Amino acid sequence: MKNIYKLMIVMFAFIAGASVITSCTKENQKPAAASSSPRADKIQPDSAKGGDVLTLTGSGLGEIQSVVFEKGSVPAPFNTVFNTDNALIFRVPDTANGGKQNIIITNKIGKQIMVNFNVIALPVISTVSNYNFTGNTQITITGNNLADVTSVKFKGFNDAITIVSQTKKELVIKMPASSTVPGAPLEITNATGPITTTQVFENLDMAYQIFTDNYGADGWANNSWGLATISTTVSKSGTASFAATYAKGNWSADGFSNWYPGLASKPEYKFLSFWVKGASQDYTLYLTADKRAKGYGNNDDTTPLTIPAKVWTYFKIPISTAGIFSTGSTANTIGFWIKGPNDQDETFYFDDVIIVNQ
Repeated sequence: MKNIYKLMIVMFAFIAGASVITSCTKENQKPAAASSSPRADKIQPDSAKGGDVLTLTGSGLGEIQSVVFEKGSVPAPFNTVFNTDNALIFRVPDTANGGKQNIIITNKIGKQIMVNFNVIALPVISTVSNYNFTGNTQITITGNNLADVTSVKFKGFNDAITIVSQTKKELVIKMPASSTVPGAPLEITNATGPITTTQVFENLDMAYQIFTDNYGADGWANNSWGLATISTTVSKSGTASFAATYAKGNWSADGFSNWYPGLASKPEYKFLSFWVKGASQDYTLYLTADKRAKGYGNNDDTTPLTIPAKVWTYFKIPISTAGIFSTGSTANTIGFWIKGPNDQDETFYFDDVIIVNQ
C-alpha cells in the first residue's frame, strides 16, 4: 500500500512538472515577426459569402495588422491567435460588397499584399412596400446587397423596370408606365448575379378586381352587416380603401356582394389576394363567402386570418383554400367576419381585393 502511495506522489509530481514546462514553453513562444517581403501563395476558398471562413497561406505573414476588402474599404476583424508566419485565418465580413476585388492585407511595418477574391453577395430581399402595382407605381424593397443592383425585370418578360434610387439596404423601383404582364416574380441582378423573388408582383390592371380604389366595375358593392364605407384617408395602393367597422359585442360580417352577374369560376383564377390594415389590437378575422361550405356569415371559422394591430398585412390565399366556389360555380358575396370585438368598435381597412392567376 505504501509503495502505491509513493508511486502516486511521483506521478503527480511528474504531471505538475510537465505542466510547468509546457506553460513555460508557451510563454516563451513569440509570434512570427512582420516581414519586409510578405508573400501570399493561396487563399481558400477563392470565393465566398459573408461569414464564411478564409485561410490564406504563404510566407512572411506574421504580425498582420489589418485585412480590408477593397470595395467600400470594408475591414475584416480577425483573431491574432490564428496568424502565423505561414497562415492567416479570417472571415468574410457580413458587410462586404459583392463581386471580384482585392483583399488588402497589411502587416505591422506597413507592408501590404493584395489577394484576388470574389465576394458572393447576392441581393437579399427582406420586405417590400407592396406586391401590387399599376403604371408608374414606385415600390420600395429593403434587404441587403442592393447598392450594386444593375437591373430589375419581371421574370420571363422584357418590360423595363426603372431603378429610382438604391443603397446597400434599400432599392426603390418604378414599374412600367403600361404593362401587359399579369403578374410575375422579379429578377434582381447585382455584381454577384441574379436572384428571383419568391413572391409574385401583381398587375392590378390585369387582375379581376373586387375592390381597389372603388368597387369592381362589373357589379360589386358593399355587403356589410355593420357600418362600412370607402375611405379616402387610408389606403395601401392608390387613393382609397374599404373601411369596415365591427360593432362592440357583435359577431358580424362585412364585405362585398355582386348579385349580377356575380363572380364566375374560371380555371385561370388561382388566388384571392388582399391587404388588411389592423385595428387597435391584434384580432382574428375569418374569410366568408356565400358559396363556401357554410355560406356567408358568422359560423364559419375554417379560414382564420391573423390581423396584427395598426399595420398592413398581405394575404394571398389559393382559391381552393378560400373555397369561394365550394358549393357553386358563381360567387355572389365575399367578406370577413369577427367574433366580437368585446371592448369597443373596431375598424379594419381592406385594399386591393383581387383575383389573380399566379
